[in-house]
Formats: sequence, C-alpha cells, structure tokens
Amino acid sequence: MTESQRPSGEYPMYPSYGNGDAAYPPPPSYQPAQPIATGPGTTVWPSGNGGSGGNGGNGVGGPDFPPPAPQEPAAPRNRARRPVALLAAVAIAAAIVGGGTATVIEQLTGDSSNSASSVIPGTTVSQSSKGTVSGVAKAVSPMIVEINATSTAGESTGSGVVITSDGEVVTNNHVISGASSIKVTLSTGKTYTADVVGTDPDKDLALIKLRGASGLKTATLGDSSQVAVGDQVVAIGSPEGLTGTVTSGIVSALDRDVTVAKEDGNNQGQGGQGGAEQWPFEFGGRQFNGDTGESTTTYKAIQTDASLNPGNSGGALINMNGEIIGINSAMYSASSSGGSSSSSAGSVGLGFAIPVNTLKADLDTLRAGNGS
Repeated sequence: MTESQRPSGEYPMYPSYGNGDAAYPPPPSYQPAQPIATGPGTTVWPSGNGGSGGNGGNGVGGPDFPPPAPQEPAAPRNRARRPVALLAAVAIAAAIVGGGTATVIEQLTGDSSNSASSVIPGTTVSQSSKGTVSGVAKAVSPMIVEINATSTAGESTGSGVVITSDGEVVTNNHVISGASSIKVTLSTGKTYTADVVGTDPDKDLALIKLRGASGLKTATLGDSSQVAVGDQVVAIGSPEGLTGTVTSGIVSALDRDVTVAKEDGNNQGQGGQGGAEQWPFEFGGRQFNGDTGESTTTYKAIQTDASLNPGNSGGALINMNGEIIGINSAMYSASSSGGSSSSSAGSVGLGFAIPVNTLKADLDTLRAGNGS
C-alpha cells in the first residue's frame, strides 16, 4: 500500500465523537463569507479587508458589518431664544397684574408702534390727550369756523362746524338768516365765501357750503343720547369775533325746552359787530336777552355751564373724546335780560345746545334745501 505524501497538518484533523470515527463540526447559523477571486495571489473578502486571515480583519470568526455612519455633531442650543421666552413671561405677568402688556413689550423691545399717541377709533382725540381740555381743543379747533353774515340789519358774527372735506358747514339758522353775503374764516385764517344750502328755522339749524373748498378737516358727530348730566364738555366758537375761543364745563341738564325766535332779519346775530343784541330765547314762560317776537320755535336742548358768549352760536359742544354732541344756540346773560346792550353782557353759566342727534336726523332735509 502506497504511503501518502501529504505532509502532516496540511488538512485539519477533527476530533472524534464517541465512536472514534472522524466527525465534522455542525454548520454555522449563517452563510460563511465567500472570497472574491481576483488576480493570482490576492484574496479579497466581502468585508473589504483583503488577506487578513480570512475573517475580514475583525478578529472574530463571523462576517463583518459596515461601521455605523458618522454622526453629525449636535448643534449647540441657540441660547438667544432665552430672552424671547423671558420677554413673553414678563409680558404675560404684566397683563395679569394690570393689563399693561403692550407697555411692557414696548419698553423691552423699543417698539413704539403701539404708543399712547395712537388715535382712538371713532374719535379725534389721541389716547395721550384723552380726557383733557387741551387735547380736545387741539383736535377739534381746526373744524370750527367763524361766520360773518351781512344783511340789511347789519353784520353779525357766529360760528360753524365743518362736516365734509369739501366745505359743508353746519350752523344756527339765526346766524345766517336774512344774510345777503356770508364770509367764513377757518382756524388757519383762510377765508371763503359761502352759499346757503338749506335752513330749518323750526330746529334753528342751517347748512352752508364754502365755494372752492377741498381737503378740509371734518368733525366727528357723536351720539347725544349717550350724554349724561355731569359729563365734562368743551365749547369752541368765536365770541365777539375772537376766533377759536375755548371754554369748558359740564352738562348741567338735559331736555330743556328752549324757545327761540325764527324771524328773518331781526336781531339775528349773537355778538354783531354793529352792536346788535344777543340772540333772545324763552324758557319756562320767561324771555331772556330780549323779545323773541311772535314767530318762535321750541326744541329740547342740552344745558351746560361752559361759558357761551355772543358769537358762540352755531359752534360746537364737544365731549372729551372729541365728538360733537351739540350745536351751541343760546345763552343767558343776566345783564342783558333787562334790555341792556350786549357790550355789558356776559356768560353766567347758562348755555344751551341743540343735540347732535337732532342735527343728524335733519341733514338730508338741509342738503335737499327743504325748509329754506
């Protein structure tokens, strides 16, 4: 029998199990990696590590797994967000304490877009000036005009309120009644000639229109049904030709039955520069400031202690939001009740104004020229 030429150890010798016969180990639980044939003398294993002992170079008898993908370093937290959270917390706390969120945010961020100078919707007075006579005067004075009416009885001075940008002006009927020419002076000093659009002697109201006017500031008409006794008010007019005079007071009473004359051409102007008497009126069966005559009209008036003097007729009675609540129409002067001249007359705190709701209900009639 020929002896084998295979050197010892060329093939692995496996231990026997029990019966002395050669045995093989159990198959692995995975498919062994197979070498990839390349050029002579080179073996590449699937792990990508060539010729490192047949185990993929990992020192373990199993197959290699690809290393995990490199992780991007975590971005550092943006610490700049902390002030925002702090700002929100401060704003919320301020709102809980006193409703001051907007003020706190403005102070911390420097944002002044919500500052106190913003105008309150529906009014003409800024928030910072709300409730002050100076704020009301500054806001509304540009809408109040002086009216000089010339008639056969002479020249008289009154006031008016601009209600449209193209020059519609509301005043008292007795200011312009019987006038042959009307000149209107704005708070800026600019003058216009005006024409009568319509009058309503029964309500002592009139509407005139400035010739060639445009871009005028207009007054905001309020709601006289919301007026209460004790409310603070401001009156603006041109007493004795003193344009833009401002007085203030309170609402003294409501729904006063005031009777005024409605004849044309008789003592029509309050504070006529020719020395005409103050506009006469009647209250409680008594006549004041002269004889009202036979043709009269009565309306419900707002009573105020704001000083009204000759020339205030047709001007504005204004609430503290800058809204027109009445058209000043009559005043009582004790010194003139006995028939003395207007030169010694003055206000004693009894003034009357036509409620603005009466005006608003009458505007269509005035614009149509009815009652003229």
